[in-house]
Formats: sequence, structure tokens, C-alpha cells
Amino acid sequence: MLIAPTLILLAIVIIYPVINAIVMSLQHDQGLDPVTGTFVAGGFAGVSNYIGWLFQQCASPNGGTEACAPGSVGSQFWSATYTTFFFTVITVVLETILGFWMAIIMARAFRGRSALRAAVLVPWAIPTAVTAKLWFFIFAFEGIANKLFGTAVLWTGSSGPARAAIIIADVWKTTPFMALLILAGLQMIPADVYEAAKVDGASTWQRFTQITLPLVKPALMVAILFRVLDALRMYDLPAIMTGGANDTTTLSLLVVAQIRNGFNSAAALSTITFLIIFIVAFIFIRFLGANAVDAASGGKGKGK
Repeated sequence: MLIAPTLILLAIVIIYPVINAIVMSLQHDQGLDPVTGTFVAGGFAGVSNYIGWLFQQCASPNGGTEACAPGSVGSQFWSATYTTFFFTVITVVLETILGFWMAIIMARAFRGRSALRAAVLVPWAIPTAVTAKLWFFIFAFEGIANKLFGTAVLWTGSSGPARAAIIIADVWKTTPFMALLILAGLQMIPADVYEAAKVDGASTWQRFTQITLPLVKPALMVAILFRVLDALRMYDLPAIMTGGANDTTTLSLLVVAQIRNGFNSAAALSTITFLIIFIVAFIFIRFLGANAVDAASGGKGKGK
């Protein structure tokens, strides 16, 4: 009874939208009847919307389906999926490495440590839309990046530079988040363990690989899980910096683009995106140990 209000609230804000999206995804989008030319309701579609996305099939003028025209929204599912995972893997790897390095520095005792921690967290505190606009101006043709390095790169004009610009902006924005979570894990390691290792003659590298990494792994995996789930939903940065052009369209951008053509088909795509994120989260929690509850309880309850 005590947790009933919380369960009801979660059901309203989480479960209901998911179920509603699934119901919508099983309906045809409204449109013109090819025979009568009149505007008609969609009706039940079964899994045809899902099949359309997975096999890139679009509605044909005669009422059937055909291969989506190149460049259309329906033809971009697999390329958007690849782009989404590309951004996720590259950004999370870079943010984990840089965040770990920053966390180790912030964990040390030195004068001005509090000021450094506050300064490091500034990029994370800035809204993502503001960050995207900031880096949009930095990577403009007459922007700071080209002026600083004496280059003439059109950052949003081709695939490589456009992706690089988004990755740099995302790493700058989110590395402090990784550093904060990893720092929390580092501070849970007793100092006595390091002192004992020093007495036994362990080198700095041995202390890092044999003490720091194993003991910080629960917090590290949770941080990576949170960041991966966030990166799989990337929208703001590519939407503002490139508009999805030059191979920067993610699944989230594709959902928004499809909404302009039909809500029910967009609901199917959003459900597919949800399933992808759910599967990734399940793999992290089930097989990679990214369990926030286990991490907080020191691993108790494993195997239940």
C-alpha cells in the first residue's frame, strides 16, 4: 500500500504511453483511398508498419507496397540505425576514457579541488540544445574551429566532418557526467587498500589494474549503461548542428521526420527504437553487471 501511489504514477507516465504507442503502431495511417480518392481512416494494420520499416517498404499509389524511393524517410531505417550505433559506440568509448581520467584527477587531494570539480561539471549543466547551437557556430565555415587551426573545412558539408563535429560536441557535453559517476565509485574504495598495496611493493599500474578497475567496475558499468541508453536516443545535437544531413540522421530524428507523414507509422518506429534500447539495457544488466541495485548493495542479491 505504501508504494501504490508510486506504482500508479509510473504506470501513468511510463506504461500507458508505451502501450498507447504499440496500439497506434498496429493501425494504418489515415490517407486517401486510391479507388475513391476520399480521405479515409487507417484501420487495423497488424505488423505491416513494422515490416515496412524493417524491409524498407512504402505504400504504392495503387494501395499496395513497393520499395521505398531512395532518400525517402522509409528508406533510411537501416542507415539511421547504423548511424545511431556509430555515434553511441564512438562517443561512449571516448567519454569513458576521458571521464575515467578526469575522475582520477578529481579524486586526489589538492588545493582547489572543489573549484575544479565545479568547473568540470559546467558543460554537463548546459542544456543540450544550447550546446548544439554553440558548437554549430564553432564549426561554421567562418567559425572558431577553422580560424583557430587555419583550415577551410565545411564541417556540415560532408559525412566525415559532420559526424566528427557531432562526436566532439557530444564528448564535450557528456564527459563530465561520466566523470561524476566514476568519481563516486572511486571514492568508495578504502584508502587502506592502496596503502597495503604500496607496502607490498605494487607499482602504480598494478594498483590501477588490480585494485582500482575491479573495485570501480560496478559504478563504471552503471555509468556506461546510462550513457549508452542516452546516446541511443540522440536527437538534439544532429538535429540542430546538421539537420540530419550527411549521414547524421539517427533513429530519433527519423521518428520525428515520420511524424509529419503519419503518426501510426512513426509509433511503429518509436516502438522498434524502444525495443532496441530495451535489448541493449538487458544485455548490460544481465551479462555485463550494470546493475545499480547490486552496485549499491555491494553485489548482494546476485543470482536471484
